[in-house]
This record gives sequence, C-alpha cells and structure tokens, in this order.
Amino acid sequence: MFKRLLPDQIVNTVFDIDLDELKARGVKGIITDLDNTLVSARTPLATPELVGWLDIVKDLGFKVVILSNNNNSRVSKFAEPLGIPFIPAARKPAGASFRRALRLMNLAPEHAVVVGDQMLTDVLGGRRAGLHTLLVTPIAPREEGWATQINRRIEKIALARLRKKGLWPEKGGN
Repeated sequence: MFKRLLPDQIVNTVFDIDLDELKARGVKGIITDLDNTLVSARTPLATPELVGWLDIVKDLGFKVVILSNNNNSRVSKFAEPLGIPFIPAARKPAGASFRRALRLMNLAPEHAVVVGDQMLTDVLGGRRAGLHTLLVTPIAPREEGWATQINRRIEKIALARLRKKGLWPEKGGN
C-alpha cells in the first residue's frame, strides 16, 4: 500500500534537480507544486533565486505548469507575473488535475515529471498519472495549514514502514 507513496527521486530543493539529466531522459515538462516546494506557504511571490532557476528551466526548453491545491487567488498572484500556466484548487492526488497539466503542456506522461513536497498529494498523484516523481524537502513546514499537518502525520507512518522494509530511496537517488 505504501509503495505508491515512494518518490522516484528525493532532492533537498528544486535547485538540486539535475535538469541536464532530466533533459537527457527525454523530459520536456515539469509539473510543480507551489507551497513549500517553490516558496514557503507565506511567500507571495517568487524569490530572485527561484526566478533565476525558472529562467534556466525555460532556457533549457522545459515547459512548466504549477499544480496547487491552494486557491486561485494565491496561485494566480504567484504564477501570472512569471508567465507560468497554473491549475489552482487541483484536488491532488486526483488524477484529473495531473492529466490537465499534461494537456496544457501537450505532453505524454513519460515526457514530464512532478515536483512536490508531499507524498500524499504530489507523489501519489504523480505516480497514479504515470509520471516520474521528485520529492523535495518542505521549505517551511511550520507554516502549513491543518490539512497538510494531518498529511504529514500520515507521511511519518508511511516513511517509517518504507524505511523498515528498506524501500525508501536516498536523496539524489534514481
């Protein structure tokens, strides 16, 4: 049961993603979560460092879509200044939102990845949609809402079981 929560890769931050390796594997699109993946939940706009990273992502030819469970107001204020398409109120891990993101990029699942900070939303949803999943360390977990805090408790249980079975990948792993 918990195997569906296993990410394909674990990195500390989006800045640690090996974009050249993704490109070499034929990846053309990145579906990314917003809160605690790109910026903290209380950071309204992209940081200069993130803007620079997104510029590199775009220069390498990747398409990007922000897929967030947060509301339209939050996500649009963040994504529109960057010119990045977005899907708010995504209801992750529901597969429909991931399929919609793929349609926005006009890509098949094997040509896209999902980047996020939660096993129960980003990883599970991405795996269910047939996508390669990258789990990042949450930027500011103390700023999370009640629903995410519940998810984190469930994730702790899943993580303990996966580690006990020797299934949890190391950071930077395949």
